[in-house]
Amino acid sequence: MAHAGGPTLREITVVSPEHYAKAGYPHEIWTRLRAEDPVHYFESCEKPFWAITKHADIIEISRQPERFLNGPLLSIGIDPSDDPQRVFPPTLLNMDPPQHREFRDLVRRRFTRSSLERMRNDIEQIAGEVLDEVSTGDEFAEMDFVDRVSAPVPIAVIAWMLGLPRSDWRKLFRWSNELIGADDPEYQLEGEDRRETARRSQLEVFEYFSKLLEDRRANPQDDLISAFVHGELSDGRKLDLGEVLSYCLIILVAGNETTRNATSGGMLAFIEHPDQWRKLRDDPSLMKPAVEEILRWTSPVIHFARTATEDYELRGRKIREGDLMALFYPSANRDEEIFDDPFEFRIDRNPNRHLAFGVGEHFCLGAHVARTEIDVIFRHMLTRLGEIELLAEPERLRSCLVGGLKHIPVRYRMSAAA
Repeated sequence: MAHAGGPTLREITVVSPEHYAKAGYPHEIWTRLRAEDPVHYFESCEKPFWAITKHADIIEISRQPERFLNGPLLSIGIDPSDDPQRVFPPTLLNMDPPQHREFRDLVRRRFTRSSLERMRNDIEQIAGEVLDEVSTGDEFAEMDFVDRVSAPVPIAVIAWMLGLPRSDWRKLFRWSNELIGADDPEYQLEGEDRRETARRSQLEVFEYFSKLLEDRRANPQDDLISAFVHGELSDGRKLDLGEVLSYCLIILVAGNETTRNATSGGMLAFIEHPDQWRKLRDDPSLMKPAVEEILRWTSPVIHFARTATEDYELRGRKIREGDLMALFYPSANRDEEIFDDPFEFRIDRNPNRHLAFGVGEHFCLGAHVARTEIDVIFRHMLTRLGEIELLAEPERLRSCLVGGLKHIPVRYRMSAAA
C-alpha cells in the first residue's frame, strides 16, 4: 500500500537497530501500520514475522500463552544461532507455562506492593545519596543524566535486593549495558561482534554469581540470591546451578533496564514539556499518574517475539503454526482507539491503560519496583532540581529490543537535601 510522499509498507522496517540508534522510535511507521495494516507481515526480513501494533491485539495474544510461545525466540533482532538459551538455561523471559509460573512463584512475594512499601525507605535512601553526589547548590554544573542519576538508582536497588556490595555497582552497570546493548559498538570490546560481546558478558556475570552462590548455600541471607539457592519448585526440587545463574542474570538486566530508561526518557520528556514539570511541581499529588504517563510515553521495551503453536486468525489475517510475531508495545501505547491525544505528554492522563510492563502471563515481575523507583527519583528531584536544559542531542542505544537512552548531557542546578 502506497503512502503519499513516502515508502510503501513493503519498503519500511521496524526492527533495524541502526534506525533506533539514529532516529529513535518509528512512531510515524507504527501509526501507518495501525491505520493501514495493524497485523502486517514483513516477509522480506531475514526472519519473516507479523508486526502486531494495536493495543487490543497485543492483549489478545498475550493472554493466550499456550497458543503463542515466548520460548522459541525472544526478539526478532536475535539470530537463533546467537540465542543464549542454546547454551544457558532459559530465563523467565524465555519460559512458557507451566514452567514460567513455577519459577516466577519462587520470588513473587518479594515483588508485591506490600513488600515494596517495606522497601521504600531503602529506595529513598539510595535515591537521596545518588542525588547528593550531583547536588550543586546555587551553581550550575554539567553532567550525563543517564550516567549520574537514572542508571545508578536501579542498579543500586537491584544490587541491594540481590545482596551485592556497593563496590560492584559499576561492574553491574557495565554488564547490563553489554547484555542489552551487545549490538551497540560503544559496548563492544575492540574486534568483538554482537555474539562475542553478549557471550563474554554472560560468562563474566555467571562467574561472578557462581562465587556468591556457594557462600549463600552455607550462609543464607535475606536476599534474592539466597531465595534462588534455597527455594524449591512444586515437586520439591531445588534449582540447579545453571537455573540459579540464569535467574540472577535476568533479575540484573530486567531489573535495571526498565527503570533506567523510563527515568531517562521521563526526564527528557519533562525537559521538552516544561509546562508538565511546572504542573507537577505545583501539584505533587499528580505524581502517581505522572509515573504512569512516563511509562506510557517512554515504553522502554520495544518488542518481544511470540511463536504461534497453531493456525490463528487475527483481523482477517491467517497466522500459521510456527509463524513469528513481534508485539510492539510503544505502538500500543500510542493507539488512538485507547488514548485521547496519544502524542501528547500529559501527567494527569486518566485512564492510562498502557502496556509498558506487558500483559498476561509475562506481565513484568518487577513492575511495582520500577514504579516505586521512578516515583522516588522524581519526588526527590521535584524539591531539589532548580533548572535543567539539554547541552546536546541525547544518544540512543543501538537495539530493536530495548529503547535505551545512553547519554543525556545536561546543564543543571540542584540543591542538596533539606
